[in-house]
Amino acid sequence: MKRSTLTILLAILGFGLSAQTDTRVKHFNLEKGVAIQGYDPTVYFIQSKAVKGNKQFTATVEGATYYFASAASKDLFVKDPKKYEPQYGGWCAYAMGATNEKVEIDPETFKIVGGKLYLFYHSWVNNTLTKWNKDEGILKPKADANWVTKFK
Repeated sequence: MKRSTLTILLAILGFGLSAQTDTRVKHFNLEKGVAIQGYDPTVYFIQSKAVKGNKQFTATVEGATYYFASAASKDLFVKDPKKYEPQYGGWCAYAMGATNEKVEIDPETFKIVGGKLYLFYHSWVNNTLTKWNKDEGILKPKADANWVTKFK
């Protein structure tokens, strides 16, 4: 009896993890499973710049694959992925706050706030980071609330 209860509990936990992975894959900004268009999430924090990762150094967290510029960057990420993953699943932070929409990003347009990585849409006519900076105090709480609703 105890063994079957344990088996059922493990199956439920496994289903929960699988459902969480499916939800992340559904809602995160991924291109063929790859996050941040292949940019290294740790370098934003270490060097304050965007650097393209290398397929040689990859790690997958709950369905999202990240590329890294070096083995050291990958090791750093693997130790604490939540610290380095972009907010709002890698979608444009401004759009998440202003319109509750998932909008593509330019991985080279970013900001680190409170130890978190925020990414933004940027084209030659529209830089949403500039708009975010003007109203961050209003947009960030809205974006946080809007992102939570994506998972309900």
